[in-house]
Amino acid sequence: MHSYLKAVGFSKIKKREELKEILLDVIRNYDEKIAVEDHEDGVFVEFSKNYGYDCGITVCGQYDENDRFHVEYYFPFFRGTGITTQEQVTVERHTDKESFAGACDDLRIGITLIFYLQNGTEYMLENQKGRISTQSLTLSGLAGEGRILLPVLKDKEAVKVEKETSNNRNHLIAAARNGDEEAMESLTMEDMDTYSMISHRIVNEDILSIVDSYFMPYGIQCDQYSILGEILDFHFFRNEMSGEELLCMTLESNNMQFDVCINKADLLGEPAIGRRFRGNIWLQGQLHF
Repeated sequence: MHSYLKAVGFSKIKKREELKEILLDVIRNYDEKIAVEDHEDGVFVEFSKNYGYDCGITVCGQYDENDRFHVEYYFPFFRGTGITTQEQVTVERHTDKESFAGACDDLRIGITLIFYLQNGTEYMLENQKGRISTQSLTLSGLAGEGRILLPVLKDKEAVKVEKETSNNRNHLIAAARNGDEEAMESLTMEDMDTYSMISHRIVNEDILSIVDSYFMPYGIQCDQYSILGEILDFHFFRNEMSGEELLCMTLESNNMQFDVCINKADLLGEPAIGRRFRGNIWLQGQLHF
């Protein structure tokens, strides 16, 4: 079973036969179908079906010479809203199957973001036509677990200063990547000052009152992250088949906005705009061609 099936409302699926019924439902009653007809191993097809607010299951596989469909793999998905970033994206095929991972350097995060590509079949079609260029990207996440935290108390002036500091830091990182030694030195001094400030405050304060948000790798798998972000918007909805209640949130973490979906049963606390969400997510991305 896929670890994140519960995040789209299928937490009670325990047996292979139950899963098979759902995959057959996706293939027979799909909302979206994309086919790559001149694939080297036959016709490669992607079926997607929504079971709620922009979340559901995608089934991928191939038709053989007798026109029988063979499932190669499936994955739960949650499609986010808006454009998260327009930085250059690198896409690579996974070793064991016809699926893809994307990588994107976003200065706001400070690390290379690696994500699971939702529209891999569409990417294959565009790649065949030679139309791959700079694309906009929408990131989203499926959360296995999470909790709601109270916000950090900030006044308007502090928010303004924080944004200016973040913009200056992004410019310094960009300059440092191009070999600017002064920028590298400034970043090093800034990190030392931050470390000194945290060392003094941590004696009397909780770490989550010092750290407003974070976005960092989680575990061994490269497309999973531990995040802390402010809730900008949220709404509840139900999985149409299972009836399980799900929560969709628009978060801001490290000045980057993206959507996250979680099963209400896996969430501790009551969400509200302005509060913070802390959890572990499987990061997915959709390229817009």
